Amino acid sequence: MRHKAVFWDMDGTLVDSEPLHHAALEAALRELGIEPPADLQERAIGIAAGPLYEMLREEQGLSLPFEEWILHKYGHYMPLVADLVPRPGALEIYGELRGRGVHQAVVSNSDRLVVDANLRAVGLSHPGMRSISRNDVIRPKPAAEPFLRAAYLAGVDPAEAVAVDDSWTGVTAGLAAGMRTLFWPERPMEGPAGAIVVNSAEQLRYELGL
Repeated sequence: MRHKAVFWDMDGTLVDSEPLHHAALEAALRELGIEPPADLQERAIGIAAGPLYEMLREEQGLSLPFEEWILHKYGHYMPLVADLVPRPGALEIYGELRGRGVHQAVVSNSDRLVVDANLRAVGLSHPGMRSISRNDVIRPKPAAEPFLRAAYLAGVDPAEAVAVDDSWTGVTAGLAAGMRTLFWPERPMEGPAGAIVVNSAEQLRYELGL
């Protein structure tokens, strides 16, 4: 293993939660009488709650105050967590890295409530587990702050760490943090300049030196 730490995005990278988030988002909007746009899922991937709210407010006429909107959306999301499954291969790689003593953390743009619920649902809660939510930073992804905080908590230089993310937003953050950044999208696509694109768990294992 040639790196001291691996920092994982959560939604879409470690767990296959994007369909659940999208279902909750659409249901929450429809309950308010707003028809979700056809490209909403694509545009929402990797976006923090604040910017997504602003987009919905400006483009779709969402009128609820932010905190009321978040509670409304989570009211639709939390009942779905029982159906959450890991992304194929991800938890196996996480476990192997943990067995080798590699520092790891989950770095997410989701709220702490969602991060903890998702990790519990897939059995990824253990003593010493590090996770960063949007509530733990001032500037979420695509800013570097979430990944830099993970490096700080792990006690490693960002240059000695790897960031793994499935979205352009997250990959941009990893690159901004000065980390070797692996783009693992859910479907094949090009990534931002400087990122290493991996299209399978096997490729991910190789890039992580396993």
